[in-house]
Amino acid sequence: MSERVVQSLQKFFKVKTLKILATSALFCTFNITDAKAGQWYTGSLVSPSGTTGEGVLNVEPYYSYSQPMGAFGPHGGTGPAKHPLQRSLSNSTLWKYGITPDLSIQFHTMVNYRWKHAAGHAHGPKAADMPLGLIYRFVRPDPERYIPALSIIASMAFPTGDYSNLGHEQDGVGTGTYIFRLGFVSQSTYTLPGQHELRVRVWNWFRRSVSSARLKNMTSYGTDYGFYGRGHPGMSGQTGISLEYGLNQKWVLATDLAHDWANGSHIKGYDSRGHYVNKISSASSDWQIAPAIEYNWNPRWGIIVGSAFYFAGHNSNIQVTPQFAVNSMF
Repeated sequence: MSERVVQSLQKFFKVKTLKILATSALFCTFNITDAKAGQWYTGSLVSPSGTTGEGVLNVEPYYSYSQPMGAFGPHGGTGPAKHPLQRSLSNSTLWKYGITPDLSIQFHTMVNYRWKHAAGHAHGPKAADMPLGLIYRFVRPDPERYIPALSIIASMAFPTGDYSNLGHEQDGVGTGTYIFRLGFVSQSTYTLPGQHELRVRVWNWFRRSVSSARLKNMTSYGTDYGFYGRGHPGMSGQTGISLEYGLNQKWVLATDLAHDWANGSHIKGYDSRGHYVNKISSASSDWQIAPAIEYNWNPRWGIIVGSAFYFAGHNSNIQVTPQFAVNSMF
């Protein structure tokens, strides 16, 4: 992808972003209503959701494909993608159960398959680290006072993915550490002219490793044969806003705009020649926009199809990630 094309995309998305935010601010002047007013949603592609109903099991599998198109340099400049291209197929399934009207427990199962053209494949699908957490809604929505629902999310990711002494670099899908995540989600719904519903989510979360991993030979931290030592991933986070506009009760247009950031991973140890290594990799960030369309058969079953486009950042990939998810409630 040429630099001129990427710059054009960046200008396009910046204009679109300003229009979306301005439209969102305008929509806030209309009456806020309960999200259960009749509109059916699956939830957007990127935004975290709040609590589910008491006694309700929410199951939502996501399927995605990652295709790099270029790369952002350390100062945000664009360049060609690094070859061989890193591609992946992923499945992330959310399992959420409502313990009370304001408290839910959720668990993510994640499976990845990674490969580089002419440079090897993973030894089959690999289970990644699995997070288990709680969602607590500490403010219920109050339509008359224009107060949105506010929730806090706290979770711990368990080191279930392969990360050390790998047979191939594509097998590395884990970190080997316990990672704590804390986040906040705001959700409100507005009624627009023509009785169309607009649901708005705003969120912010961060993740931090609370342990370190013992590393040996080839690892997901980029070490090679002969290395031994320890490592831990850097802190990371995400901030975003999502809009879901109901065309009618079943069809919904959705868009996410999110900013991701991550500090570099830190490794200490000795390489194959016995030299001491103490290295922190480069920090990175990106901006992504994820338009999608939702279709809901009924309040309990729906599907969403769309793609994330990464259009700005530094030390990260310019990539397209088409994906779909099926949302179900029991």
